Amino acid sequence: MEWFTASGYWLSRLVLQRMLAVVYLVAFLSAATQFRALIGERGMLPVPRFVRYVPLRRAPSVFHLHYSDRFFAAWAWTGALLSAAVAAGAADAVPLGAAMAMWAVLWVLYLSIVNVGQTWYSFGWESLLLETGFLAVFLGNARTDPPVLVLWLLRWLVFRVEFGAGLIKWRGDPCWRDLTCLYYHHETQPMPGPLSWFFHRLPRPLHRVETAANHVAQLIVPFGLFLPQPVASVAAGLIIVTQLWLVASGNFAWLNWITIVVTLSAVDGNAAADLFSLPRHSPGPGAPVWYEILVLAVTVFVLALSWWPVRNMLSRHQRMNMSFNPYHLVNTYGAFGSVNRRRHEVVVEGTDEEHITRETVWKEYGFKGKPGDPRRVPRQFAPWHLRLDWLMWFAGISPGYAEDWFGPFVERLLTNDPATLRLLRHNPFPGTPPTHVRARLYRYRFTTWQERRETGAWWHRTLEREWLPPVRRAP
Repeated sequence: MEWFTASGYWLSRLVLQRMLAVVYLVAFLSAATQFRALIGERGMLPVPRFVRYVPLRRAPSVFHLHYSDRFFAAWAWTGALLSAAVAAGAADAVPLGAAMAMWAVLWVLYLSIVNVGQTWYSFGWESLLLETGFLAVFLGNARTDPPVLVLWLLRWLVFRVEFGAGLIKWRGDPCWRDLTCLYYHHETQPMPGPLSWFFHRLPRPLHRVETAANHVAQLIVPFGLFLPQPVASVAAGLIIVTQLWLVASGNFAWLNWITIVVTLSAVDGNAAADLFSLPRHSPGPGAPVWYEILVLAVTVFVLALSWWPVRNMLSRHQRMNMSFNPYHLVNTYGAFGSVNRRRHEVVVEGTDEEHITRETVWKEYGFKGKPGDPRRVPRQFAPWHLRLDWLMWFAGISPGYAEDWFGPFVERLLTNDPATLRLLRHNPFPGTPPTHVRARLYRYRFTTWQERRETGAWWHRTLEREWLPPVRRAP
């Protein structure tokens, strides 16, 4: 079938696949280095306990068959090594079937992790990586030109990501419709970056322009992905620019990078090659019949599963970041349907004194990414995912978001658990564990230009109330 492949997208596929492999690598490394404290055998939400109560059909994962920390580590590091190999070009150096097997193994490896990750893996970009990774299985390699149908399925994925996010905003918080949400967002977003203070201090008219541009990028531009070239490439370029703007203004793990990766499916590879003075690609040999049949079957499968996200997008009660099946295929996406007007942070403190008095000295634990010390400049961590720091942001919104893991977290601080302490930037009790731990809720806001010059602080914080009363180490 001559229409089956599109040789003009060879460069787009090449960059897409290599970047996707790098995102996979970051995801597997994040899992390998953080899992012991989060979901390990002695973790806050242990996998062995989870698989006892959740059946395999609801959360398909190899860890239903066997779990140990050593096995999980080997599983995650295997994914990291395979990701690195694919990023280096291994999938283009083998036959088509072997390349597809590599991508399929990556998908199975990460699916097994996500499906036992519980609260720590409840983010939309986990499903987005899995859905993209599944489609990448059928995108082919250097032995064949890119299949047109898979390129369209990837564009359909970008459309759902962007248009779904635009709809959830337009239907949600009124500040999106009156163009004032970015008066607050840069300050109250989950994990501000080093430039977030400056974004927040932009003049308010520019914030309104930012918000209006966001609506255009998410509600209008995505339709251009389905138009002929060069319109599709222009639409893709605009989406990529808005994603890079988000990369500069905050930390959203690999959400923005995986969105950029998928958007490359709409970029005309020949035009990009001409732009960078690269040699043109000669059409490759025809695709094998078995491959064509498989791609056709997957296309029908994805279109059938699309019923649920389409119905969700059309609903007045639209839900965001939801999977309709345990394999995280053809999901619905969206973010920031509502925007916080104030930032609240849970500050965790400990003391080594035996008895609590008004004169008790409390020492603060430092987190790697979330705001703590007002004088510490916000760091850039994305695409790395600091799972504990992200959930601490949710804890500041409501204690209900932390009821299943915060107690176990405090218990591990009271014993100086090494795996838990590795998730933190600073442990004020390096020798002997604290006798008590408490948590207090602070209101944080970015300093003004004058406050920044006078104090050197990036944040100003005000104590609001006790969040967790002092908890004592068990005798």
